[in-house]
Amino acid sequence: MKGEDHVQIGVIGTGYVGLVQGVILAEFGMNVICMDVDSGKIERLKQGILPIYEPGLKELLDKNAAEDRLHFSTGMQETVEKSDVIFIAVGTPPQEDGSADLQYVIRAAEDIGRYMNGYKVVVDKSTVPVGTGQKVRSVIQKMLSDRKADFSFDIVSNPEFLREGKAVRDCLTPDRIVIGSDSARAREIMHQVYNVLYINQIPFLETNIETAEMIKYASNAFLAVKISFINEMALLADKVGANVQEIARGMGMDGRISPKFLHAGPGFGGSCFPKDTRAIVDIARQHGEEMQVISAAISANEKQKAKMVQRVIHALSENDGLNGRCIAVWGLSFKPETDDVRDAPSLDIITGLIEAGAVVRAYCPQGMREARWRLQAQEASITYCQNEYECVEKTDALILMTEWHKFRGANMQRVRQLMKGNDFFDFKNVFSKNTEVKQQFHYHGVGCNQGDANETYR
Repeated sequence: MKGEDHVQIGVIGTGYVGLVQGVILAEFGMNVICMDVDSGKIERLKQGILPIYEPGLKELLDKNAAEDRLHFSTGMQETVEKSDVIFIAVGTPPQEDGSADLQYVIRAAEDIGRYMNGYKVVVDKSTVPVGTGQKVRSVIQKMLSDRKADFSFDIVSNPEFLREGKAVRDCLTPDRIVIGSDSARAREIMHQVYNVLYINQIPFLETNIETAEMIKYASNAFLAVKISFINEMALLADKVGANVQEIARGMGMDGRISPKFLHAGPGFGGSCFPKDTRAIVDIARQHGEEMQVISAAISANEKQKAKMVQRVIHALSENDGLNGRCIAVWGLSFKPETDDVRDAPSLDIITGLIEAGAVVRAYCPQGMREARWRLQAQEASITYCQNEYECVEKTDALILMTEWHKFRGANMQRVRQLMKGNDFFDFKNVFSKNTEVKQQFHYHGVGCNQGDANETYR
């Protein structure tokens, strides 16, 4: 291994995790090669064109590329041979049974074993099931044996905890760095890689590989449970005349609970929570255990999205249908400040509205490109608009699905004038305390409609 100032980093995969990780490690002073098999993506990255929307990322990419610390390549052999530490940051998409598809991880491991030319630290950065680290070790060792090569290497599990839209900040100032390894040498090298964070006294947690692999799944599953819990409280609050925002506030004052992730809405989505909850349930099944709490959170999340569709149908129709109704949808990405629409609640809710006979006008600051192909089967019933005001023209109702800042600051008087109807479904409770909005619209929040008999939806 070279000296601390000359550690060479290779990152396999330039998706959300790999690209952000590579850019931030370059910002930390490392020499980084970001590798991907997609030649078009790599060529665009060389030109400074990002494949994702992530605030603050382009500026750091441009800076570190200009300072010759950050490079992009399609060459797996070059990346492996030149790198001391190799991060595997490829996709692990869910299969139909909920299990994680590890084909890209295994393929990366095979290539590392094929081209290894000396001691390497191989780091699993992708979210992977327990046991993947040992599987990666076996794959690499087999490739070396087939080559009759005798190079030593170590495996590290170093899970990411990035929030899309805040990924740069989360990489620069993480809550903790988890390093799972059975090698003192590998742990020391990982301290060199994250030396900037170590100096800044970010907590480091060192465990075995299996524990590190479990920490990521356990963390995301617990947060998903909190979201499903407060969403079920919201459904009940509407029935009994309570306010879920005040319920959450009262709960959050308890230091054992905390107020984070206690915000009622249309359900959780994105690239992590739906995938990781299903994956950990599958891992447990394979080992003869049943994750009853997490399974219930998954079911509750599906129920929440269906309830939002039912709420719109109940408010706008007399015969359990939305035939001819035109509904505006603000926000398609699963959260603000990202273009990620994977498993976003908007997909299921829009599909449900269209199946009930509605047509939809949609606008999202960043999510429309991805939503177009994810909602391709419904494209005949969806009009994608240029801005939030065009979106509401002559519509019967408005749904606020994602709490982008521009929606918070919208001129709601103008919105009301452009609309034909006056039903406003605020699925993020952004305007729940805005008396002017409630005077202009028939307002439907989530769990904060106390005293309104119209909100006893099925």
